[in-house]
Amino acid sequence: MRELTVLGTCGAWPEAGRAASGFLLEVDGFRVVLDLGYATLPRLLEACPVEELDAVAITHEHPDHCADLSALCRALLFGGGRDSRLPLYCPPGVLERVQAMEPTEELRDAFEPHPLPGSHEIGPFRLEGSPLPHHVPHAGVRLTAPGLTVAYSGDAGSDHTLGELAAGADLFVAGATLQGAATDPHLLSAVEAGRWASRAEVRRLLLTHFWPDADRGLSVREAAAAYDGHILAAAEGMTLTL
Repeated sequence: MRELTVLGTCGAWPEAGRAASGFLLEVDGFRVVLDLGYATLPRLLEACPVEELDAVAITHEHPDHCADLSALCRALLFGGGRDSRLPLYCPPGVLERVQAMEPTEELRDAFEPHPLPGSHEIGPFRLEGSPLPHHVPHAGVRLTAPGLTVAYSGDAGSDHTLGELAAGADLFVAGATLQGAATDPHLLSAVEAGRWASRAEVRRLLLTHFWPDADRGLSVREAAAAYDGHILAAAEGMTLTL
């Protein structure tokens, strides 16, 4: 089985009934989580028990991308079912940021940290983390397995590295925080996501990281002005076959 399950799609904070950034990627029985923002852990547990997780990758230390790493730590430490630490791939600052709200438990007792940016072999994947512009240190993620490439921009701004990150990807999961003519060097707009998808010649584009209460259909239309491939707006609970 090869599929991506959407855990959360909101940027900044989750609107009612939704969650912040998070995805579960499963390929040939190997399960890796990409980001764990606010309210993503309950959705993750609906899809996969913690003892069946194989790795976690966090793009950066903003809590809408990493807050539920704290809850996962507690589930790992107190829930039982694992006899080893869970590999965690993240930029500097993520563990320290999440540890700051945990006064009694040590995150490194639950997680085995590995640095991003950087390249790692995990299960069937080659995981490549590339630095991208944001307000804090940030790594976009490219995961390559035989016959499959998934790229994830996280919450980064527009940069030539996005073209390399997403080049030829079967699925490009891209932030679409901004709409219309709005620009910000630290955030992607829907139009920019479409442009990078087109330049990188990806097979499918999945828009995510929507501002709460934004018109997601508008984001799809704006991305479609720059990319003529298959575009989807991510939604909690959505599962894509890869």
